[in-house]
Amino acid sequence: MSIAPYPDWIRPPAGGYTAEDLDRLPDLPPHTELIDGSLIFVSPQTAFHMRTLRRLERALEAVVPEGWAVWREMTVRLDRRNRPEPDLLVVDERGVTGPKQTFCEADDVLLAVEVVSEESEERDRETKPRKYAAAGIQYFWRVESDDDGKPIVYVYELEPASRRYFPTGIYHKQLKVDQPFPVEIDLT
Repeated sequence: MSIAPYPDWIRPPAGGYTAEDLDRLPDLPPHTELIDGSLIFVSPQTAFHMRTLRRLERALEAVVPEGWAVWREMTVRLDRRNRPEPDLLVVDERGVTGPKQTFCEADDVLLAVEVVSEESEERDRETKPRKYAAAGIQYFWRVESDDDGKPIVYVYELEPASRRYFPTGIYHKQLKVDQPFPVEIDLT
């Protein structure tokens, strides 16, 4: 019995991968992210993740202002070595380049949403928000599960001088915010 060789991308180049490499590396697993030049592979998602993501996506699509689009699981080029994949994005439609587009630019993103999974807790709570803020993404929502499997939404807004997020609310049963645009979502 012969063992198949490892794909070439299993061994990163000196200095790590770049944002452009994600489009050139053959046979990468779906939803591969790039964080600090390293490839991050996503584990299978839970029912909580899928249901919550679907609810938020539908609610945002119903209220997103003209000129903006809701994108699901699309990578964002933050810089040369970082191209994470938020669960949801609200993107300026002027940044849409066509049907073969594989990522958006951070300058085109108004809101990034991460639904936290067990394997991604540290990235979704610490690493990604810090990088989104440094890239100038104005709003960030982090969604976690309570003990009963209901979503809790943590809402943040960018303070531009420090390029850091500051909390503007924690929502348990209903998410009701005016920024980045009026949104009301039943979380039960």
